[in-house]
Amino acid sequence: MLNDHQYLKRDFKLSEVEHRYGPQFHILSDPYLFTTLARLGRPDCKQPMVNSLLNTLYRDMVNVIVNQEFPLIETCIETRMKAQHPEGEFQGLIVDPQTKVACVSLARAGIVPSQTCFDAFNYFLNPDGVRQDHISINRKIDAEEHVIGTQLGGMKIGGDIQDRIVVIPDPMGATGSTILSVVEIYRKLGKAKKVIAIHLVVTPEYLKLMKAKAPEVTVYALRLDRGLSPKKILNTVPGTHWDEEKGLNDHQYIVPGAGGLGEVINNSYV
Repeated sequence: MLNDHQYLKRDFKLSEVEHRYGPQFHILSDPYLFTTLARLGRPDCKQPMVNSLLNTLYRDMVNVIVNQEFPLIETCIETRMKAQHPEGEFQGLIVDPQTKVACVSLARAGIVPSQTCFDAFNYFLNPDGVRQDHISINRKIDAEEHVIGTQLGGMKIGGDIQDRIVVIPDPMGATGSTILSVVEIYRKLGKAKKVIAIHLVVTPEYLKLMKAKAPEVTVYALRLDRGLSPKKILNTVPGTHWDEEKGLNDHQYIVPGAGGLGEVINNSYV
């Protein structure tokens, strides 16, 4: 058996943007994914390319969070060479295939990302421990179109979350009201091993709400948008002047954002 020490340690290093929001937040530094996201947000990007790019982005985001967050186990791995040579196997660390996961599909922008994550987890984990839950939830707005909370349409949840990793793939982390409502639902279902929100774009306002109301949630994002902040703020390390950072317009849409991605995904422009 090949017992090479290089396979017996976790050596993954996360590439992320410097910020001062706190350790629960990870804004990735990945030129390939950043470029792919930029293409998704272009006004000439339409279906079926929208879903194709979403699949690419979320498959790669699964790769990142698994490498960083999922438990590993030491195992003996036999290769085809074992039949010809006694050293045809090696010891190494692999992702624990018995890790239990619950993917949360949020209608409507989160449906495609959740399915992508769900399919990816089923490839390398024991599928018996991987499930997908479904929640219909949307923003609740007042007469001036300001977000005042969320409206729950219904949900189908396949059990408790005790010792599971709960993964919430939702492209746009804008106000945070939706994710907070989801977290409050799952808090009643047991003690999760971890709760991980996976976004393409987040705002400083969203991160502030998560830090205050959902400190148990680990957030991964490809881009931080604070485009409505004063120019002097844009020249500082994110989080240095958090109270002066702004990424939401008067209708709580992200600037520069991706232009109503929920509508774009479903060809339901309003």
